[in-house]
Amino acid sequence: MIPEPMLDEWLRAALREDLGTGDVTSELLVPPSLQGKAVMQAKEPLVVAGLDVAVRVFTLLSGEVRARAATEDGQRVEAGGPLLLELEGPVRALLGAERVALNILQHLSGVATLTRRFVDAVEGTGTKILDTRKTLPGMRILEKYAVRVGGGVNHRASLSEGILVKENHLAACGGVSKAVKAIRKNAPHTLRVEVEASTLEEVGEAVAAGVDAILLDNMSVEQIRQAVKQVGGAVLLEVSGGVNLENVRELAETGVDMISVGRLTHSAPGVDISMLLKNG
Repeated sequence: MIPEPMLDEWLRAALREDLGTGDVTSELLVPPSLQGKAVMQAKEPLVVAGLDVAVRVFTLLSGEVRARAATEDGQRVEAGGPLLLELEGPVRALLGAERVALNILQHLSGVATLTRRFVDAVEGTGTKILDTRKTLPGMRILEKYAVRVGGGVNHRASLSEGILVKENHLAACGGVSKAVKAIRKNAPHTLRVEVEASTLEEVGEAVAAGVDAILLDNMSVEQIRQAVKQVGGAVLLEVSGGVNLENVRELAETGVDMISVGRLTHSAPGVDISMLLKNG
């Protein structure tokens, strides 16, 4: 998770964005002394992620708010099931933090829920579901946390965390063999070298060059099967491109080690969660 000072800075910016110069409606209708209680609850089946972050939104806006997670991240929750959050404090603060907290909780729970669907779809195959760097700016750490909550595995969190030689790198340096040779000469020995391949010829070149992993980019299922046979377990194989819930099982059954899915973060639909003021 994000270090607390960094998280607080980001959440304060989100609150400033939403509040502007103040919650005009609540200031006109709600006395500053009015106290109340509120709850958050799922309105559709989901996997919960981001409860602690949502709690922090309320307590940052007002130190008088008492917020408690009523379940825990990673739990499957049915519509109208157990409460997610229980809140108590100044009604103005509860209403002022509501949208930011809901936006974060709905999005992160959406990421965890979609991830769990992909993980469930490949259950028993031994293939891992990975995320990508296709994340919302400023939310990568939180989104990758939500992927883990959903049962997925994180790919590199930044360009500095791993070597992945992609199509444009290969075009810039003259091919797989030259790229791997240059990297092996200068790269730290602790970093795994992965190379993208879009043809079986490139797969063979990558194996011969001594890579640690190969990313099979937008290959057909039959090409992937041939690549698995061709490699024979000598290196890790990752599939990427065109992956969805309809084909992910078939892709996993080819015997690849990993399947990376960009939509876990860039296209996860937000789930339906509501906050209801109970009294005040």
